[in-house]
Amino acid sequence: MVWGVHIRMPIDPALLTLTQWFSPSYPVGAFSYSHGLEWAIEADDVTDAVGFQHWLRDILTYGAGRSDAILLAGAYRCKIADDWQELNDLAIVLAPSKERLMETQLQGQAFARTTSDIWSVDLSDLTYPVAVGVAARVLELPLEQTLVLYLQAFASNLTSAAMRLVPLGQTEGQTVLAAMASVCTEIAEIAQSQGIDDLGTCSFLADIASMKHETQYTRLFRT
Repeated sequence: MVWGVHIRMPIDPALLTLTQWFSPSYPVGAFSYSHGLEWAIEADDVTDAVGFQHWLRDILTYGAGRSDAILLAGAYRCKIADDWQELNDLAIVLAPSKERLMETQLQGQAFARTTSDIWSVDLSDLTYPVAVGVAARVLELPLEQTLVLYLQAFASNLTSAAMRLVPLGQTEGQTVLAAMASVCTEIAEIAQSQGIDDLGTCSFLADIASMKHETQYTRLFRT
């Protein structure tokens, strides 16, 4: 380091666009979904920071985190609309419950509206990961960064829900989220080389929680 010398670091416009997409201020309504976590807490399956960290890690590694990453990467590689529509149909079929389907479709629609208005990208009627993958390809944004930030935003939203529901303290919640950084990076790296034949989940309690949440008497979240 040379004292008194100002070194200007280049700013990556693509990274700023992705940061905008996955910011809580981007109007996809992510804050209103708990992905079944609200029921899991009601059922005492998640009661503290340690339990939430295990829950979140499993969701990312064996559940929607992994499958969404594969769908996003697949959409990114699609060259024509027919291909991503076929992939989108698969994403719909794979939703394990009514609420999880609603979660991915409504967030996809919300993402599509705003992104189409700003960047003129046609994303009509796509689920959330497919819409993000298509938009990232059209705008030539880097796939790996898109995947990592998508997963981090997903984990961040569930962490915010856990802070309110468990409840967790701010430091506890952020400690759990920080521990997920390497998990998100690893999933993103692997997803780039995976295809539809690799799709599949093994997070049964989370899937059941999303079904139970449909009839939960008192709830703050839509899923």
